[in-house]
Amino acid sequence: MAVHTAAHHSTGQVLPFRESLMAMLGISFVTMLVALDQTVVGTALPTIVAELRGFELYAWVATSYLLTSVITVPIFGRLGDYYGRKPFVIASIVVFTVASVLCGLANSMMFLVLARGLQGIGGGMLVGTAFACIADLFPDNVVRLRWQVLMSSAFGIANAVGPSLGGFLTQYYGWRSVFYVNLPVGVLSLFFVWRFLPHLRHVAHKGKMRLDWPGAVLIAVALGALQLFVELLPKHGVSLETATLLVASAAAGFVLWKWEMRCDYAILPIDMFRNQSLAALFTLAILGGFTMFSLLFYAPLLFQGGFGMSPQGAGMMITPLVVFITIGSILNGRIVTRLSNPNRMLYIGFGCLAVSCLGVVVATHTMPRALLLVFMLLGGLGLGFVMPNLTVFAQQTAGRQHLGIATALLQSLRMIGGMIGTALTGTLVSHLYASGVSLALERDHAMRWFADLSDPQILINHEGQQTLLAQLSAAGHNGAMLLEAAREALVAAIHIGLAVAAVVAVVSVWQSRRVPLVRLKRQSEPVILAE
Repeated sequence: MAVHTAAHHSTGQVLPFRESLMAMLGISFVTMLVALDQTVVGTALPTIVAELRGFELYAWVATSYLLTSVITVPIFGRLGDYYGRKPFVIASIVVFTVASVLCGLANSMMFLVLARGLQGIGGGMLVGTAFACIADLFPDNVVRLRWQVLMSSAFGIANAVGPSLGGFLTQYYGWRSVFYVNLPVGVLSLFFVWRFLPHLRHVAHKGKMRLDWPGAVLIAVALGALQLFVELLPKHGVSLETATLLVASAAAGFVLWKWEMRCDYAILPIDMFRNQSLAALFTLAILGGFTMFSLLFYAPLLFQGGFGMSPQGAGMMITPLVVFITIGSILNGRIVTRLSNPNRMLYIGFGCLAVSCLGVVVATHTMPRALLLVFMLLGGLGLGFVMPNLTVFAQQTAGRQHLGIATALLQSLRMIGGMIGTALTGTLVSHLYASGVSLALERDHAMRWFADLSDPQILINHEGQQTLLAQLSAAGHNGAMLLEAAREALVAAIHIGLAVAAVVAVVSVWQSRRVPLVRLKRQSEPVILAE
C-alpha cells in the first residue's frame, strides 16, 4: 500500500469540491442510518412485543444496542487513528446493515435482543469513526464547520421523519419493515463511502502495531457496568444488584486509568485528560448529554401523558426541537467563524437549553401552544450551537495524533451523560409519580388499582383507560377524577425532573468558563493518504 502526503486542492480541504461533496454525502447517509434506526424502532416496539411475546425483554431491545455501542465507540475511535478510518466505516456499515436484516428476521425476543446487540457494535463503530472523517477531509476548522452542516442536516431529517416513518411502516407493512428500511440506506452509504471516501492516516507507523487489548476489555467492563447500572436504577432503585454494578464500573475505571498510564500503546491516552481545555470540553459533553436526553425523553411524555395531546400533536411540539438542531448548526457555522471569541457560542447554546428546560418546567396544559413551540425551538437552537462547537474545539485541541479518540470520547461522554440523565430523571419521575398516584388512590380507598395507574403509559393508552374507568365505575369510584389526579402527579413529577436538567444546563453555562479561549485555525495540516 502506497503512503504519501495528500495534496490539498483548496484551502482547508483534501479533495476537490465534487469529491468532497460525494464523500460527505456518504458520511451523511451513514449518520442517517444510525439516527433513523434509533427513532423508528421505538415506535414499533409495542407491536413487536405483542407478536413475539417477550415483555420481560422489552427494555433489552434498546439496552443491548446501547450497551454494545457505548463500548465500541472509543475503541474504534482509537483504531481509526492508528489505521485510518475508511476500513472501519465500511465494516461498520456492513455489520449494521446485516444486523438490521437479522432483526427483521427475528422469531423470538431473545434473537431480536442478540441481533440488536450486533447492530449496536456496528452503530458504535460508525459513531466512533464517521464523525472524525470530517476532520480528515477538512483540516481547516472554519471550512469543516461549514461542511458539517450536511451531517447535521442528515441527523435532523432522520430524527424528524423517524417516528412518523416508524408508525407508517409498522401499520401498513408490519414491524419487520422498520428494520428492513436500513437496507437501502446502508447500500447507498456503502457505495458513496467505498467510492469517494479517501483512506487517510495522520501518523505513519513504523514496525508492527500493538493493540491495547487489556485497555479495550477494561473500557468494555467500565462502560458496560455503568450502562446496566443506569438501566436498572429507575426500576430497582439502590439495591445490592445496582450497587454491585456501580462498584464494578468504578473499579474497572480505576484499573483502566492505572493501566493506561503505564501502557506505551494506550488505547485511551491519559495525557488528554490532563489537558485543561479537553477536560473542560469532556465535562461539557457529559452535562450537555444529561440535559439533551432528559428533554428529548420526558417532554413528549409530558405533552401526551400530562397534557393529553395526541401522539401526532406531541410530535408536532417536538419537531422544532429536532429541526432547529440543524438550523442552529447552520447558523453556528456562519456566526462562530466571525467571532473573536468563539467560546461565546457555548454560553449562548447552553443558555438557550436552560431557558428551554425552564420553559417546559413552568408549562401547563393551558399554556399557548405557540409559546411551547418557542421553548422547543430554543432547545434545538441551543443544541445546534453546542454540539458542533464541542466537536471542533476538541478536535483542534487534541491535535492530529489523537483526533479520532478525542472525537469518539466526546460522543461517548455525551451518551454517558444522556444515560445518567435519563436514569436519574427517570428514577425521580417514577418515584414522584407513584407517590402522587398512591396518595390520590388512598384518599379514595382505591389502592387495589395502584398497579394499573402506577405506570404512566396508562395516561397515553386510551383503550387501557376505558377498561380501567369501567372497573373503577363498577366499584363506585370516580375514575375520571383519579385519572386527572394521575395526570397532575405526572406533570408535577416531570416538572421536577426537568428542573434538574435546567440546573445542569445552568451549571454548563458556568462550566464553559473553564474552556480556554479557542482560536479557530485557518491553516491546514498534511495528512497521510494510505491508498
